[in-house]
Amino acid sequence: MTYIWLLVGFVLLIKGADFFVSGSSSIARALRVSPLLIGLTIVAFGTSSPEATVSILAALDGSAGVAIGNVVGSNIFNITLVVGITAMIAPLMVESETIRKEIPFTLLGSVVLFVLISDIQLQGADGNFITRGDGFILLLFFAIFLYYIFEVARHGRKKEEEEAPAEIAWGKNILFTLLGLGGIIWGGDLVVGSATEIAFSFGMSETLVGLTIVAVGTSLPELITSITAAVKKESEIALGNIVGSNIFNIFFVLGTASVISPLAVDPKIFTDALLMIVLTVTLLLFSRTKFKVDRVEGIILAIAYIGYMVYIIIRN
Repeated sequence: MTYIWLLVGFVLLIKGADFFVSGSSSIARALRVSPLLIGLTIVAFGTSSPEATVSILAALDGSAGVAIGNVVGSNIFNITLVVGITAMIAPLMVESETIRKEIPFTLLGSVVLFVLISDIQLQGADGNFITRGDGFILLLFFAIFLYYIFEVARHGRKKEEEEAPAEIAWGKNILFTLLGLGGIIWGGDLVVGSATEIAFSFGMSETLVGLTIVAVGTSLPELITSITAAVKKESEIALGNIVGSNIFNIFFVLGTASVISPLAVDPKIFTDALLMIVLTVTLLLFSRTKFKVDRVEGIILAIAYIGYMVYIIIRN
């Protein structure tokens, strides 16, 4: 039954992502909202719901390795494999505002997390922890990001006037969006639960499960949604989803989880957090080349994730 639920979860993720992108992008155009803004908020937060659910539940259960590994592993997965595969399908166009503001904010989140888990290195403490105080700091950064998003929405990023459709099936598109979001969350939950049960049956460690099976499972909505958006030529939603999800994962998910229960940090995660910073810088550099991430750069990112998987499996 575990394998059957895993398959059902994949089906729900795929169809849910298709409905969600269709509904949300139609509503965005009707409201004259930038597709990138929709990707950074509704799509990003919706597809990050599995990460939030898993990490918060893991914090309540005292499984800090799963909670932190889930976020770090998911962000690495998003930057490398999600961006990589999406760019291979269709080159990802990047707005100048994304290069100057959103991606650097993601980089800031990675650096802040790296500093917060470096208690031993910076203070000579007995161990590395993400404390409740650290959690409130992360949530404060998240509030700043939300304020920025609302300012973007209020002033409008697009300079050109875009006519709203004469007629839009509001009920249909709202229903599609809600059904898609429900499918994404439910499917992600089924995939994570089933995959984790299978992983533990093979004797994998808690940290390795968080960095691999759980991280990949909770990031499947981002992968499916971004691929679907790329196929539908909604590249702004695809990239906005990835960037917004990474910001949401670090500031909101880890912030909330650590406020609920301080998280003990496995020393192994230190290297992964540093790699997350390096990969975010790489994404920023790739984005600056002709304001897009092309297919060759996508292949490089995908190969980087395969190399990372081999490394952490050998390490653990």
